[in-house]
Amino acid sequence: MLFDTCALLWSTLDPDSLTGQEREIAFSDIESGQAAVSSISFWEIGIKIKYGKLELGMSLENYLKRIHKFNRFEIIPVDEIIWMENIRLDWDHRDPADRTIVATAKLRELPILTRDLLIRNFYRNQGWP
Repeated sequence: MLFDTCALLWSTLDPDSLTGQEREIAFSDIESGQAAVSSISFWEIGIKIKYGKLELGMSLENYLKRIHKFNRFEIIPVDEIIWMENIRLDWDHRDPADRTIVATAKLRELPILTRDLLIRNFYRNQGWP
């Protein structure tokens, strides 16, 4: 299961913002080692922090250390194969993070945990109820 950026943040920092069903899906995947996240999510978090749209309560570096410490997420690096899939997507959506998350999920044949309706409507292999 590939977590989008919001699902990653909610699951790791604010689980109470998840519904019971969302929490069950997210933590089942985290506990079983089935959770993955694209490295572009950390770029997206950093950009939001930089422009004052997000406050983690810790530095991005400390957040990354926390993610690594629990070792529950496979962090998938964005490589040239993912970038090429991103470009090939027949999707009129300009958000580079969303496009990269979808491209990663498509290549890995993973469902995406997301509430984002644009992603859900384009990429049908998603995991949020």
